[in-house]
Amino acid sequence: MKNILYSVFIGLFLLVGCQSETRKIVPEVPLVAAPAKIIAPKKVAADAATILSKKEVPILCYHNIRDFSASASGNVKVYTVKPPAFAEQMKTLADAGYHTILPEQLYNYLVFDDPLPEKPIMITFDDTREEQFSIGAAEMKKYGFKGVFFIMTVSINRPGYMSKEQIKSLSDDGHVIGAHTWDHHMVTKYTGDDWNTQLVKPKAKLEEIIGKPVPDFAYPFGLWNTDAIPEIKKSDYKMAYILSTKRDPVDPLYTIRRIIVSGTWSTEGTIKAINSSFTKAE
Repeated sequence: MKNILYSVFIGLFLLVGCQSETRKIVPEVPLVAAPAKIIAPKKVAADAATILSKKEVPILCYHNIRDFSASASGNVKVYTVKPPAFAEQMKTLADAGYHTILPEQLYNYLVFDDPLPEKPIMITFDDTREEQFSIGAAEMKKYGFKGVFFIMTVSINRPGYMSKEQIKSLSDDGHVIGAHTWDHHMVTKYTGDDWNTQLVKPKAKLEEIIGKPVPDFAYPFGLWNTDAIPEIKKSDYKMAYILSTKRDPVDPLYTIRRIIVSGTWSTEGTIKAINSSFTKAE
């Protein structure tokens, strides 16, 4: 009996001793709420009227950069700027504080009201001439200028025109490559498969050469009509460039104005033309 009572006593003692041990206190870890995800407000695209009301960015269009004689035809003189004159124009623009912009910047300014550098200007070249690469781009590089080169694909690798390698080099150097049709036929006369031949295939060829999208198109001779715009949109171009005629009130992004820099202008005359042609919106 004593042994039984002794065993019970010992058991109770051990039980009380175990329960009286200091319990480990595990501090509570406060729950920290994950930071709320900040969602930037969606930009609202401007309508046509708003785009037309904005101050136009000066856009210059060059073709040939080479010497010509005093007896050259009027057409040659208008479309050709002598190399020294081109060099002087680039220096004058730089000295005057102009900054070149590219199509994506222009698009975001027109559509989303993004800011532009002080005194923006765009420099463009039509028709794929080799001297645009060897003279034009070389002179622009002195001032950190970048330009837009509109290529007609039929001329690639032909004598006097740019090669695939030169076009790729321009793109790699930060210039923009745009489409200028296959063989420079005016869009106002396209029918049937012309749209595919002149808009779709050249775009695909240029994208293959440079490895980048080609969303910009320049109309041959600057000529356009409202029938062309839906086809250009369908071909996945974001903007299209005319010359100095009036913009379309419905689709101003597909009638971006440029002026041809004439070989008959002095440098001072070029600056005056820039100021008079783009001083205010239409």
